[in-house]
Amino acid sequence: MGSKKRSSNSAEEVEDSDNTNTKTENANLEDMNNDIASSNLSRKKMKKDKNKDNETLDGDASKAGLHNNNSSSLKPMERRKKRKALDKERQHATLDDKDGKTKKMDVDSKVTENKEQMGASSSGVLPEFHIGVFTELISADVSVREAAVERLVMELQKVQKAFENAENKVVVEDGLKLEAKKDDGLNDCAPSVRYAVRRLIRGASSSRECARQGFALGLAVLIGTIPSIKVDSVMKLIVDMLEVSSSMKGQDIRDCLLGRLFAYGALARSGRLVEEWISDHNTLFIKEFTNVLISLASKKRYLQEPAVAIILELVEKLPTEAVLNHVLEAPRLCEWFEGDADAGNPDALLLALRIQEKVSVDSEMFGKILPHPFSPSRLFASDHLSSIINCLKESTFCQPRIHGVWPVLVNILLPDVVMQAEDVVSASNSLKKHKKSRKSSSSEEEVVKIVQCFREVVIEGSLLLSSHDRKHLAFHILLLLLPRLPASFIPYVLSQKIVQCLMDILSTKDSWLYKVAQHFLKELSDWVGNDDVRRVAVIVALQRHSNARFDGITRTKTVRALVTEFKTESGCMLFIQNLMNMFVDEGCSSEEPSDQSQTTDDNSEMGSVEDKDSNGAMTNSDFLKSWVVESLPSILKHLKLEPEAKFRVQREILKFLAVQGLFSASLGSEVTSFELKEKFKWPKAATSSAICRMCIEQIQSLLANAQKIEGLHSLASGLEHSDLGSYFMRFLSTLGNIPSVSLFRSLSDEDEKAFEKLQEMETRLSREEKNFVVGAEANKLHAMRYLLIQLLLQVLLRPGEFSEAASELIICCKKAFAASDLLDSSGEEELDNDADPKLMDVLVDTFLSLLPQSSAPLRSAIEQVFKHFCNDVTNDGLLRMLRVIKKDLKPARHREEGSEDDEDFLGIEEEEEEEEEIEEEEEVDEAETGETGEDEEQTDDCEVVVEVEEAGKELPDDSDDSDGGMDDDAMFRMDAYLAQIFKDRKNQAGGETAQSQLVLFKLRVLSLLEVYLHENPAEPGVLMVFSNLAQAFVNPQTAEIGEQLGQRIWGILQKKIFKAKDFPKGDAVLLPNLESLLERNLKLASKPLKRKKSAGILSKKKQSAMWKRHKMIVSLAQDSTFWILKIIDARNFSESELKGVFDIFKGELARYFESKTSQIKSEFLKEIFRRRPWIGHHLLEFLLEICGSAKSEFRRVGALDLLMEILKSMVPSGNDESNRDASKKILKNHLQKLSHLIKELVTKIPEKQSRRAEVRKFCGKVFRYLSTYDLTKCFLKYLGPEAEAACESQLGELYLNFKEVES
Repeated sequence: MGSKKRSSNSAEEVEDSDNTNTKTENANLEDMNNDIASSNLSRKKMKKDKNKDNETLDGDASKAGLHNNNSSSLKPMERRKKRKALDKERQHATLDDKDGKTKKMDVDSKVTENKEQMGASSSGVLPEFHIGVFTELISADVSVREAAVERLVMELQKVQKAFENAENKVVVEDGLKLEAKKDDGLNDCAPSVRYAVRRLIRGASSSRECARQGFALGLAVLIGTIPSIKVDSVMKLIVDMLEVSSSMKGQDIRDCLLGRLFAYGALARSGRLVEEWISDHNTLFIKEFTNVLISLASKKRYLQEPAVAIILELVEKLPTEAVLNHVLEAPRLCEWFEGDADAGNPDALLLALRIQEKVSVDSEMFGKILPHPFSPSRLFASDHLSSIINCLKESTFCQPRIHGVWPVLVNILLPDVVMQAEDVVSASNSLKKHKKSRKSSSSEEEVVKIVQCFREVVIEGSLLLSSHDRKHLAFHILLLLLPRLPASFIPYVLSQKIVQCLMDILSTKDSWLYKVAQHFLKELSDWVGNDDVRRVAVIVALQRHSNARFDGITRTKTVRALVTEFKTESGCMLFIQNLMNMFVDEGCSSEEPSDQSQTTDDNSEMGSVEDKDSNGAMTNSDFLKSWVVESLPSILKHLKLEPEAKFRVQREILKFLAVQGLFSASLGSEVTSFELKEKFKWPKAATSSAICRMCIEQIQSLLANAQKIEGLHSLASGLEHSDLGSYFMRFLSTLGNIPSVSLFRSLSDEDEKAFEKLQEMETRLSREEKNFVVGAEANKLHAMRYLLIQLLLQVLLRPGEFSEAASELIICCKKAFAASDLLDSSGEEELDNDADPKLMDVLVDTFLSLLPQSSAPLRSAIEQVFKHFCNDVTNDGLLRMLRVIKKDLKPARHREEGSEDDEDFLGIEEEEEEEEEIEEEEEVDEAETGETGEDEEQTDDCEVVVEVEEAGKELPDDSDDSDGGMDDDAMFRMDAYLAQIFKDRKNQAGGETAQSQLVLFKLRVLSLLEVYLHENPAEPGVLMVFSNLAQAFVNPQTAEIGEQLGQRIWGILQKKIFKAKDFPKGDAVLLPNLESLLERNLKLASKPLKRKKSAGILSKKKQSAMWKRHKMIVSLAQDSTFWILKIIDARNFSESELKGVFDIFKGELARYFESKTSQIKSEFLKEIFRRRPWIGHHLLEFLLEICGSAKSEFRRVGALDLLMEILKSMVPSGNDESNRDASKKILKNHLQKLSHLIKELVTKIPEKQSRRAEVRKFCGKVFRYLSTYDLTKCFLKYLGPEAEAACESQLGELYLNFKEVES
């Protein structure tokens, strides 16, 4: 068969013909390169050439099979003629060399020898043929291979044409021998063509790079181009040259078999078989070709699919008659069809289907593999699919590539033309609301039936129950179906078993098929795209078959992402309609007949386990219904539509939630409203109370969101067409008037009465609202209406708890909107009685009774109403809210009667003075610098004794913690929730719950206070709120129950009070109250952490938390001081009125210099003097005096910055004579005490370098001020001789320069 692997070296190819031609070529090359001048040498060479020619001819004859006659039988005359012709050619070549046309050749390169030989021959009879072109056929570059084939065929065409036109073909054949003559049937072909054909066939078996592709391409083009190459000869050569011998093993056998496969493929692609049939309809070549391919496919499994592909390529080119009479008549093919249905041969099935598609006739030649007569319904019938299921299961051998039989089956299952028509019909019918199941055409019903059968038998009944490879194949088949699948077919394809298998795989990341399932979901999402019909079908299928747990079990966001992608009104309406159908189970059983007995594999139990875990609260059907209820409002979160379109979507959602959550039908499950012109359905099984409560909660959220979106109320387009709350109340009233419809639960007499009164009051307010244009009154009415609606729903949600609050709210409405139509006709309630509590007091009491157990939408409605009414809130109302903030579960610390603690801000106890004075500087340093040192590590913030001061302390009008302004009923309503919390606390197990409930209650009240502060930043009540919030923040209980409450209070104090655009103003802000707040905040800012022996054993984390809290408290005191001083400064009090303020600062400064317990920061005092210079001006004399007599060196040096800040503000820079005189006068008045201070500083100069530098800096600035205002002489007079000497010794040049200026 020749060598196994062909080299690109031409010399090696020539050696394959027993070296006969090589000897001749070498002799010729030697003759051409020798010097022709020596005739003797030339003769010797010629003699040698003649001898070699004789040997070559003898060898060729023997190799060609001409051994019938011995070598002596060749006639001498013929030999002589051939020798003479060769001699002439050699002489002609030598003459050309002498003329300057000599060619430089590498004697060692056999490729060059071959080319020279071809050139020599071409100069004789045939054109030149370059053997080197074969080396380019193995290139990995397709363009290189194609160019090489084109060049090869063009050269061989010229050679063959010249050969056919030659007169003496024998001379031409003997003149150029590339191989020994063989009986290959190519007698009509030129030697080069014969050689090329044989080499191309051999090359098809090479495993080098792309040799098979390149040589097969060359063979196909060559056979199809040169008719002289006979088909039977090529088929015989393929068998002879690529025959598998018994000595071959492994790779050699594989190369030969693949070589034959590629060679047969080249023959099929050449088109010669079709030409043979056209010329002779009785040709046997097609049958023989089919037989040999089937035989080849039977040898190895990996040869079946490509062999069938070659046959199918031939079938596509052949006419139908040829396929029927030749291909199907091939004996081996008939045996294949008969025997492989049960054996499991997907390639036989593919071949049968493609041939059937080609011929389109019923034939029994296909055996059992295809039904007879053939039709798609028979092919996909359950019994036939069961008979060929082995063929389909075995198609996984080519994984991860999908077998060719599946695209063919999918094409038969879902033809393109039919599916496009189905999609149009499905899309148009899906958008119709309240439609019945549309009547399908017979063709559609047939397609649905065969799709269901294919899914049940092939995918669910076979592939999903088998190995991982076959599960992989199942998902691949589904991906093949998707592009052709109408959206209406999704329920028949994404069945419960398929979805369950998908969830089983995705629930475990370690699963072998995890990435396969992920890819399937990605492709499914891509297939959905922007098509809302597909989106709805996929969401419904995934959630229905997973009991709405798909995302939860698979740990993905597939369904969530699909739901958020709705962008059109039509898509939202379609989704809402399908969710409604899911809720009432419309059409569920008819679409999924096989879902009741689903079994995927062992992993499918995971879904059932998930169900069992969730069944404590609701059943599986309830879980699905709960998802429907939650999904309906969530559509609106990401929906961007025009207001009118969005309102229509909201209206549809609201109607469904109201029908399913608020009402039930007493007669059947379907009711028609003639007034609304709509039909309403309920599930056949009664809806559980949990689902009804969920529907009500979603209605509340929907209305709350609609109220927020509306913003400022507008009546421009009419209330009825834009107000969702108004529409809901009308719908509620209309549906409630239908005799066969009733509320989902029976109400008590009190609740029913409250329900009716709330409806009536909302109707009246709505009517009143229409009479107002846009404004404050319209906004009040609008907010109150929504609160009534929310409270009405709350009565249904939690019966027996809100009836009293509803009655109080109705009274408030009547008093707030005192119109004739709002009053009861009987006049039973006198609202103008002066003895009755004020409106806002009752309203605040009502809010406080509602807040503890209210839902988030109800709290939002309360805040909206409070926002519009908070301008009228009284001090009593604020105190009631603040009382909740200050309430603690732990009892207050007992205090003795007559204790002075009440006079201290926030109840901070004064520590006793240290028994000894601070004398040693090292101790002083520790005490003073302890603000960041040891004191922090050895103290416990929890030991900062804090007692919550009662709110009444801030304003003289109010007493301690009493609620004198509230009657017993109001007190009971407000304290009902607090009383329950304290009662629960007695139970040890409920202590944590009671604490968390109290925190939630406080946070809700804080929201109201935040609204008040935002709307009324300049009201005097802000001071009351500030004082109580500060007390609550400093209270250790606030830190113990968690950070959330403390952070919320801190945020309100900072953003809504300290950094607000306005602050309390007016005569109602009393100076004594401000002075009291100022004094207590200064004390709080100076308080250190109290030393405690047990503090040393605390962990670093706890110590860090204590220090952090202490810093926040100090920061709060400092910010409070700045804010209070801003209020005092804005009132422009006289100096005599501010005497109390100055006394407070004097007292705190005295404590700063005299007591170790005062750790007020000098930077804080400096900032006060910088912001409020008038304070520093009045404190300068006191500060100079106390600083001069201070016992603590550290405090005295620290106070120098304070003095410099005051002097800087008192002695401004400028050339104004009036200012200059005033500044000089101020300095002159304080000159004596200033000189005394400098005397104390220089006579008691600090030892530490840093403090000494501070003293020198202070003295230098004072000297500069004195020199500027010509006060040096007076200063030196007050200084005295001893102090001057000390100044000279300690200050040196600084003091001497000061004196020189005076002199």
